[in-house]
Amino acid sequence: MSYIEPKRGARAFTCAHCGVLARQHHRASPIELSGNYAYKPELPICITTCDSCEKYGVWLNNKLLYPSTGLAPQPNPDLPDNVKEDYLEAASISNLSPKGAAALLRLAIQKLCAHLGGSGENINDDIGTLVQNGLPPKIQRSLDIVRVIGNNAVHPGQIDTDSSEVVGNLFILINIIAETMITVPNQIDELYGGLPDGALNAIERRDN
Repeated sequence: MSYIEPKRGARAFTCAHCGVLARQHHRASPIELSGNYAYKPELPICITTCDSCEKYGVWLNNKLLYPSTGLAPQPNPDLPDNVKEDYLEAASISNLSPKGAAALLRLAIQKLCAHLGGSGENINDDIGTLVQNGLPPKIQRSLDIVRVIGNNAVHPGQIDTDSSEVVGNLFILINIIAETMITVPNQIDELYGGLPDGALNAIERRDN
């Protein structure tokens, strides 16, 4: 997954509307969103336009105000619907309430753990169960990051969940987990199922 966080002044980044990594055109903010206005970095408000979908983003200083999904990348399409719902709700408030978004992402990861074979009640216990079931160590660390930051979003700790950068990383981590545990296995199963019957039979005899 190629994702470059939206950043004012950057020549290209992943569009918050279409999710495509594309060139972004910057211009000063006029009263009307028409016409050609030169971009001036010193002005507090600017407009960016995506080369891919041609939709615009509105910035106040270095903060993306519109669309409201802020720094959240598009959710992995293979995420379960109930997980994706929490993910999108977290994205919609990530600019206004990073702590609220982090708490929603913790709920999303609990549901994702349940989908992957855990109980969905205790993230720490679920991580242990998933590790026993063959969860890769790198993904285990991703789950631990989400668990710790999610807990601190409700019970203030050492991690600053007011940081939009931290919350942006949580979105990326959930997509990485989904990519590794759902998308890639599905793709492998699809490729394997497309092998000729003779080859599949030979593999079965070998394994037996």
